[in-house]
Amino acid sequence: MAGPCFRTDASRSGRIGLLVLALAGAAARPAEAQTAGFPPPAVRGNVDAVLEVVVFSDFQCPFCALAVPVLDSLFARHGDEVRLVYRHYPLPIHEHARRAAEAAVEAGRQDAFWEYHDLLFANQDRQTPADLVEYADSLDLEVEAFAEALGSGAHAAAVEADVALGMALAVTGTPTFFIGGYRVVGVPPLWVFEEALEAFREGRVRPRPLEPLRGKRGKTD
Repeated sequence: MAGPCFRTDASRSGRIGLLVLALAGAAARPAEAQTAGFPPPAVRGNVDAVLEVVVFSDFQCPFCALAVPVLDSLFARHGDEVRLVYRHYPLPIHEHARRAAEAAVEAGRQDAFWEYHDLLFANQDRQTPADLVEYADSLDLEVEAFAEALGSGAHAAAVEADVALGMALAVTGTPTFFIGGYRVVGVPPLWVFEEALEAFREGRVRPRPLEPLRGKRGKTD
């Protein structure tokens, strides 16, 4: 399993395979947080999906880019049964990640989040403010409104809300997935998602609600 990128030099001992958690069932201790009060995230897939996958991601994280084709394959095979929720978690080690996240929020406001998402991951080394506006133009978005939102920091609070949510979940690296509420850090192979989907479909595992972890929070530096 590839990745992740870390906010700090946090230990990688927290990397846990989904199947271990799934087999543990009720004995597993997921990392969760309440989403009430946070802005609506970008969502892909069926609202009534069997499996909900929440991902905390960074547009300049190379491991997050590796997750994109895995998730695309998951949707190609099981699109009606999966719902993906995208949460922004730009890392301080990536110079343009936070601004890119704000740009993606504006793209979402203009109903083009996922198209813009794909462009950012395909161009991780070209994410200056000028690049971000150029990508908006290539998607025929309202470029003046886009540039104004980007320059004014109109969506900074929305990104910060996702970061705060991730910190409440004790997220320290990207990508971090919550698959049916169970934490997986790094990039799982496709079969892990498919095994999880089967387990949830058959009722062998129940989804966990997102609730704050006590006594443990993500790093801010």
